Amino acid sequence: MTTFHADSSITRTFWRYAIPSIAAMVVSGLYQIIDGIFVGHYIGFEGLAGINMAWPAICILGAIGVMVGMGTGSVMSIYRGENKLEKTKVALTTGFWLLAILSIIAITCIVLLAKDILLAQGAEGQNFAYAMDYINVLMFGGFFTACATALPMLVRNDESPNVATFLLVIGALINIVLDYVFIGVMGLGLSGAALATLLAQACVTVLGIGYFFTQRSSIQITSKEVLFSWNKAKQSLSLGSSALVMYLYGSFVVAMHNALMMHYGSATTVGAYAIVGYLFMLYYLLAQGIAEGAQPPISYYFGARENKKVYQIFKIALKWVVITGIGWVTILNISPELTTALFTNGDKALIAETIVGIRYHLFAMFLDGMIVLITIYFLSVNEGKKAMVISISNIVIQLPFLLILPKWFGIDGVWLAMPVSNIALIICIAPMVWNHLKTQKIIKPLPLTSTSVMSH
Repeated sequence: MTTFHADSSITRTFWRYAIPSIAAMVVSGLYQIIDGIFVGHYIGFEGLAGINMAWPAICILGAIGVMVGMGTGSVMSIYRGENKLEKTKVALTTGFWLLAILSIIAITCIVLLAKDILLAQGAEGQNFAYAMDYINVLMFGGFFTACATALPMLVRNDESPNVATFLLVIGALINIVLDYVFIGVMGLGLSGAALATLLAQACVTVLGIGYFFTQRSSIQITSKEVLFSWNKAKQSLSLGSSALVMYLYGSFVVAMHNALMMHYGSATTVGAYAIVGYLFMLYYLLAQGIAEGAQPPISYYFGARENKKVYQIFKIALKWVVITGIGWVTILNISPELTTALFTNGDKALIAETIVGIRYHLFAMFLDGMIVLITIYFLSVNEGKKAMVISISNIVIQLPFLLILPKWFGIDGVWLAMPVSNIALIICIAPMVWNHLKTQKIIKPLPLTSTSVMSH
């Protein structure tokens, strides 16, 4: 049943999963990016600020999708590596139940806390109204938001990376068309943007769940096999919890930045931060696609005890995460006006603020890719606790910089907080992954040189 053939080259195996995964992640990001383009052109900076302030609330559902998708996907791949088909099926269907149960809980929390979340970020006037419009519409189908995030990951772990990409492409195309109709033609504002996203995600959900009941799925299930297992649920949640924390951490960081931007700047600054976020998202999703593409083969080879191949896959992924990050930073700094123009209607103040954000906020962007890759590596080798440590450390390290730097440097300090904290974090976690590779004998320890022998 497996496609990890012994005679396949490691590079070919990596790219077979990485390319569809990269495409899937980048396409999935188009939901937010396309919304941003239409909102920026048809509504302006107040709309961009509103959608950015709504994001920390909405992303609770996305976080659930990532947790179930990554956690259940890892469990599925590990069982597949051990040739345990029935356990793979139970892990999958347990994931379905988790999506339903956790979505209901999340929607309830968001409805109750939405206003408080927005007010805590400094939302006011028009941007507050826009944000509430966006949240209210999406809450009618929050289940689809979680499922549309998780299902492509689960499909990819069922040896169908191309199908996973197809799901997201279909969703993105529907979103583009409906954004134009609802925002550009009908003038529904952020309510239209939310409705377009919701309908696209509903389509992905129906097609994604339906796939597992067809013969295209290598672990085809029937309605009688949609079972729930507490043990599989605990295993999935344990492995996926670090991904949940990382996602929620991302939303918390956005909320903190929004609040500080409003305090030290204005709604225009928050709008600029939204645009910088969209530009950052293009790289981050690409890096996450590389990391998630590496996850199935790493999990499989780890389950099969082929440690050398685990290291080779990780090394290839790390190289491309760094290369693409540095490349995107270079492009953004060479032509910031061109990239910014995609999200504005000619607002000069908004463009100027955005260029400052590109210079200060994104200069160490490639480190974000390294951090997500290392986190997913630990998740892939059944080291959920270490992945969780990294996720929590990310929060603990960044908070002091967010609180201190703005007091010294004003709005520039807000822009600089994330890259400076990432430099500190990577210094801490790089030895962690290196020591794990050595401990598991995935890599050989460095040989003693004659100089080192003599020094002892």
